[in-house]
Amino acid sequence: MLEKCLAGQWRISELDWDREPPAMSRQKEEEVVQYFTDMAGIERIAAALFEEQAARATDPRLRAIFKTFVDDELRHARAAELLAEHYNVNEYRIYRQSETLHHFAYHFINALRHLSPEVATVYVTVGELLLDVALLRSIDGFVDDAMSSEVMTRINRDESRHIAIDFYMTEYYSSEEYQKELAKAPKRPLREELAAWYAFGQTMRHARPFLKAIFLDPMAEIDPHGERILEAFSRYQNLIERPNIRKRPLPATILRTQALASFGPTAKIAQRYAALVGLPVQMLDPSLIKKPSKRSRAQSARTEAKPA
Repeated sequence: MLEKCLAGQWRISELDWDREPPAMSRQKEEEVVQYFTDMAGIERIAAALFEEQAARATDPRLRAIFKTFVDDELRHARAAELLAEHYNVNEYRIYRQSETLHHFAYHFINALRHLSPEVATVYVTVGELLLDVALLRSIDGFVDDAMSSEVMTRINRDESRHIAIDFYMTEYYSSEEYQKELAKAPKRPLREELAAWYAFGQTMRHARPFLKAIFLDPMAEIDPHGERILEAFSRYQNLIERPNIRKRPLPATILRTQALASFGPTAKIAQRYAALVGLPVQMLDPSLIKKPSKRSRAQSARTEAKPA
């Protein structure tokens, strides 16, 4: 994997930024520029996370892989900024990153110093799936321009490597080997434990509005049938249903909440609990709770049934 990461590096200067952007309505231009402005912020959050993972990694090759991911995310952030500038033809207004993004970034980056690697990996895995499988592809389809497509193709290629490692690390942190190592580790002082819980609580508090404003609301506009967002959550569902992973605290919490949501009398309780812990309501979609084969058929049927 390290060889692939090193071979897959590319430069922004390799792209032709002088091509003419397509004509857009004012509304579409403003939406496109805002999407790329927020995307730059998301990529910088991811860079901070991979920086922390590189610092914690004990295996030299894994540390080197995470360092290439930091380079990837910083390059993606700059590419998003350049795309925002490229499509900001008429300069209708000044664009700033979403306030919810700033709030989440502040608390999440602070939480990285306290969260266990396992918990941090949950956030990065969900975030990478939403970004790669859902948001970036949908934005690219919405923009419908060669400049955006060329950049997104390169970014998605990088993100596919990130997701492969995210899945690998999720499996590792759920393994008996890692759990034995964890059991041997000395307990943190009470002050550090309380700081960790506070940081986690603040992250959870800001996660839901962040996901809604940065991922879910834009997706409702550019992926109105919810196909890509459901595909992203379906891939995460397949991951957390693996035997060792489903026993871990956060995946187990998600699965229990889904079970409550699938039972009529407790559905509202599940929805309130999901709102409390920052779990997107899309994760309670009935098609996600089906067995993998049935889940695939249900989602295919939904796609086929959508209006033309």
